[in-house]
Amino acid sequence: MFSIFSRKRNFPVIDLSGIGTDMHSHLLPGIDDGSPDVDTSLSLLKGLQELGLQNFITTPHILWDLYKNTDATIEPARLHLQDALVSDGNSARLAAAAEYMIDDYFSGLLQQKAALRCLKGNYVLVEFSFINLPFDWKQVLFDMQIQGYQPVLAHPERYPYLFQKNTVLDEILDMGVILQVNLNSLTGYYGKAFLQQAQVLVDKKLVSFLGSDLHHERHLAALRNSSTLMPLVGKVLDSGKLMNPTL
Repeated sequence: MFSIFSRKRNFPVIDLSGIGTDMHSHLLPGIDDGSPDVDTSLSLLKGLQELGLQNFITTPHILWDLYKNTDATIEPARLHLQDALVSDGNSARLAAAAEYMIDDYFSGLLQQKAALRCLKGNYVLVEFSFINLPFDWKQVLFDMQIQGYQPVLAHPERYPYLFQKNTVLDEILDMGVILQVNLNSLTGYYGKAFLQQAQVLVDKKLVSFLGSDLHHERHLAALRNSSTLMPLVGKVLDSGKLMNPTL
């Protein structure tokens, strides 16, 4: 008797080696809503390596209401994970920047001219609230640029208001802000609407960085099992705009 349980599932071939460096993840253990411990971090890193990613710039949240991260929390977590990688015989390159929420705390850092944690060079990853556009977003991004930083806007495809008000997205681009899209937006993990918004950015060749934004095993499973991921990643690679390999 034929049984559905005897069927072999054909998993898609996922090869993210063309991206090279994953520049957005939450893999440092125990300091935000990502990996809770070193063992989980090692497992998630290995999973990303199996998909072809070679190097990693982790970006813990700095969101002062929830995650009061500073150099004093980020550096020890990075060193702990780096030591664990060495002990495990894993030669992956690991660095740590940050994902800054544009809020009062971040505005204060800019007013103090505090040194920000960069992806590389002067590239700084920032995010907006998923609910509302920050009222002072223009001033904050301008202040960053005046201080010599290049703003990189994290996952713009996940901010519905940017696509309801296209002029805002145009203004962001006109300011010279560059965009990072989540790989799992390309899988449909966050929902069909966000997949469609990511496709718009891909088709318009507006994607400068791709990042996993990996927090947990569910994110990894979605990457492994996606039928939409590789065609869209291929489009970004073909655009010649992807900057991950320069990191």
